[in-house]
Amino acid sequence: MAIDLNKVTLEKQGDSHKIDLTKKEGDLSQEIVINLNWTQKKKGFWASLMQSAVDLDLGCWYELRDGRKSCIDGLQFAQQGGPKNQVTRQGCYTQKPWIWHSGDDRSGAASDGENMLINPQGATDLKRITVYCFIYDGVAKWAETNAVVTVKTPNNPDIVVEMGQQYDTRKFCAIAEIDFGTDTSMTVKKLLTFHGGHDDCDKTYGWGMKWKAGNK
Repeated sequence: MAIDLNKVTLEKQGDSHKIDLTKKEGDLSQEIVINLNWTQKKKGFWASLMQSAVDLDLGCWYELRDGRKSCIDGLQFAQQGGPKNQVTRQGCYTQKPWIWHSGDDRSGAASDGENMLINPQGATDLKRITVYCFIYDGVAKWAETNAVVTVKTPNNPDIVVEMGQQYDTRKFCAIAEIDFGTDTSMTVKKLLTFHGGHDDCDKTYGWGMKWKAGNK
């Protein structure tokens, strides 16, 4: 794990970092941002014609302290879905589950990638989150995406999980686990494990949900 004034980089599987969400004057008004940023490596003209772009999606599973579990990811809504103050398939920021996905970047061209927002005011309702990304369209060439997941929390250094040069042929990757303490703390742990899909990863981390095929 590498630490500087601006960011904490979780370098190895199992590395974790704990933060206090009320570090500065008990402020819970600023959003927590989970960002997936990735790019397509530039190819030659003919290579671009022969190979379609990779569609990489950000999502999460969440568990509330009342026992409810569910999923938020880009398979469940169009590129721009509902507003963040209403409960939709994108989640909801102003009430449970206190998590909202801001939209789907299908090409990797958006400068700020894909984002999920967590409302710190609902942190005591949240128990855990598994953050994942998956390749919805295209061959599983992770090394060509330069994917980086960053957890940005108010008044704390960014927590960074870099995928690095991964060559696994499976299209689903569990990136990080976020555990919420009852003391307004939040611990981010690097997972970076690959799976055959939502169902396979669910079994690995004991979520116990049922899955069926989806499409955009």
